[in-house]
Amino acid sequence: MSDTKIIRFMKQRYIAAVFSIALLLASVFSLVTGGLNLGLDFTGGALVELKYEQTAELDDIRETMTEIGYPGASVIYFGSDRDVQIRFQTDDPKVGDQVAQSILSTSDVNMEVQRISYVGSQIGDELANDGGLGLLFALAVVMAYVALRFQVKFSVGAVAALIHDVVIVIGIFSLFKLDFDLTVLAAVLAVIGYSLNDTIVVADRIRENFRIVRKDDSQEIIDLSLTQTLERTLITSFTTLLVLFALFFIGGEMIHNFALALIIGVVVGTYSSIYVAANVLLGLKISREDLLPVEKEGAELDEAL
Repeated sequence: MSDTKIIRFMKQRYIAAVFSIALLLASVFSLVTGGLNLGLDFTGGALVELKYEQTAELDDIRETMTEIGYPGASVIYFGSDRDVQIRFQTDDPKVGDQVAQSILSTSDVNMEVQRISYVGSQIGDELANDGGLGLLFALAVVMAYVALRFQVKFSVGAVAALIHDVVIVIGIFSLFKLDFDLTVLAAVLAVIGYSLNDTIVVADRIRENFRIVRKDDSQEIIDLSLTQTLERTLITSFTTLLVLFALFFIGGEMIHNFALALIIGVVVGTYSSIYVAANVLLGLKISREDLLPVEKEGAELDEAL
């Protein structure tokens, strides 16, 4: 491949590094000062599901919830515009029945109660702790896998990209006070898988080019590898985003934040596979010698004999 065809990605690596660090600092600052707007899955509370005979008026239900003392309740459609889900924080497991009766008595439309459930704060704490441990375990397994398949420097780059993606996705939810529940946590874990897949493809091409390209310039080899995988990366991201935007706009409020987290994760993950993982490799001074198989002591003597 001639030099004119190579896109000089790493020429802007310092600008990209400053941009990434700025996003990370903003995300961490928001998480430390404002925290996450945790959903009922983590904080505990009650859930009431109602089925109306005709289209339910969410504004009327929200007004009723405000009147009975729950102005911050989440009132959404799920499944259809006749199915309503109400979530609100409470420490009393009996409040769900009282809320359902209040809505039944004030509504002019016939309805029936489908489900009333309660999640205690202790269970919410356990879910939050388990979710955090799950993220840490996923990152540790990824680092071990990449180190075994490629080389330690590649594993550091891959994990740096994953941490970058996870922190920014969570930071955006913290900054804009979006509900963070189990569906969003599942999306964050899915982002780890997506970003890792993209990073592995790039790392595999970098390793291959280090072995076959007779040049000692690591930056040029990384630029070549990124250029060769760019089309595949963009097509994969574009087709994935098409599905996610469809879920975001017409999938209903139940999976709205799930789709949003994945959209952010795919965009950030595509960026990080180019400008974070590869940038870390350059910073660690990756070279051809790092990827050559280690010769055993006495191998040349054994061949001579």
